[in-house]
Amino acid sequence: IRQLKEKYVITVIAEIQVRAGDGHKQKVLNAFSKLIPTVLQEDGCHGYQLLLDYEGNVDYQSLDENMITMLEHWTDIAALNAHLQSAHMQAYAQEVADDVVGMKVKILNEGLA
Repeated sequence: IRQLKEKYVITVIAEIQVRAGDGHKQKVLNAFSKLIPTVLQEDGCHGYQLLLDYEGNVDYQSLDENMITMLEHWTDIAALNAHLQSAHMQAYAQEVADDVVGMKVKILNEGLA
């Protein structure tokens, strides 16, 4: 996550379920690798990080090799909505349409302020 310029208000956790097999996960990873530098330049973006399951060999962890998690920090909902409607996000969605099965999004704010 890049250094914060100012306080962000919301944190987004997006869990992206990719189709199993046939290199689908790698196609999505490749698409994100092109996309992330552009997203980090968006107004209101304070962090945009792709995370994969860490194989820590512990019995309390739930692993899913077909899950990609995005950890995002945004100034506000307006900035997040602008991001989702941007041309580069629309292009990304089309590029990975055959590779992504679904997505679950959580929008969070600080619980103890």
